[in-house]
Amino acid sequence: MNRINKFKVIFTLFLTFLSFYAQSQSNVFKVTLDAGHGDHDFGAVYSGRIEKNIALAIVLKVGKILELNPNVNVIYTRKTDVFVDLVERANIANRANSNIFVSIHCNANKNTAADGTETYVMGLSKVASNLEAAKKENSVITLEKDYKRKYEGYDPNSPESMIGMTLMQEEYLDNSISLATKIEDNFEKLGKKLRQGGVKQAPFMVLHKAYMPRVLVETGFVSNPTEGNILNSEEGQDDIARAIAEAILSYKREYFGSGGESDDSRPIRDTTPAKPKTAAPVAVNKNAPKGTFFKVQLIASIKKTPLDPKNFKGLKNVSMVYENNIYKYFYEETSSYETAQKYLQEAKSKGYGAAFLVATKDGEKISIQDAIK
Repeated sequence: MNRINKFKVIFTLFLTFLSFYAQSQSNVFKVTLDAGHGDHDFGAVYSGRIEKNIALAIVLKVGKILELNPNVNVIYTRKTDVFVDLVERANIANRANSNIFVSIHCNANKNTAADGTETYVMGLSKVASNLEAAKKENSVITLEKDYKRKYEGYDPNSPESMIGMTLMQEEYLDNSISLATKIEDNFEKLGKKLRQGGVKQAPFMVLHKAYMPRVLVETGFVSNPTEGNILNSEEGQDDIARAIAEAILSYKREYFGSGGESDDSRPIRDTTPAKPKTAAPVAVNKNAPKGTFFKVQLIASIKKTPLDPKNFKGLKNVSMVYENNIYKYFYEETSSYETAQKYLQEAKSKGYGAAFLVATKDGEKISIQDAIK
């Protein structure tokens, strides 16, 4: 073999490697896990039950489960007892270009009978209890150096002041609610151990600055003696961690597929599978074509935007659906999963880092896994 042909072979192998590496990287699902509080910020403390320690223990357990999956990359805002500014927690997720951000905390109330889990998405709720929860968690910024300059225009004693700040949560609200619902549904499976409190909205600063689907999980009340002891126990933390990890993997399977060689479809714990819920239609369209199709969801927004390529970073063939008071914008449509993956990578290359695939059959939304089958 002459030198030129040898060079061609080597160059071809190099390009093949780059292609394989890029494809493998694109299949990695990135999760940023955030353990609330840390170091001099203890969070809620009741009878030796310390929020910062419980949150960290649960986060490390969730991460350990997720790391068993080769297609999941776990990023931690902290793995030890250190203090991390709220805005830096979000920035860690942003720099990693994470697919989701999950912040884990414990709740507390002067009324020690208060109990139950709550999973929050970013929102400007006027519900007093939600605002109080946000006020408690957001007050952490007063422990940061130069917080008045860093969070100019925001008053931690008045979460409503965030209304005047630039918000991006509408892009990710739909997906955040989906993830939060999965987490709360799994908490419900824990039965009498923890009461499921449901999905709620509140203006949390740590969620405000993270630019991807994100949730804040209040895993229960440390102020409640019974529930607090569950949170502070190894068994209780294991149960909570499995519930959260299972929800994250379920979210990944629904919106990103299994990633080929992944084994994340296997149940994490030995439970009887719940009866599948009927998927909500992705669009009310009686004239929808028959068959299975894939689309790339770019964003979900409360704002209606004309479907011009200039409004979508040059992408053509963008469609829109109005559902549950949210405008959803989709790029392309194809019956080929492989082609859909190419469209997804194109959307991401244009700057839609949180874009994902959705699938429909005869106009009804189905999971990516069912569509591939």
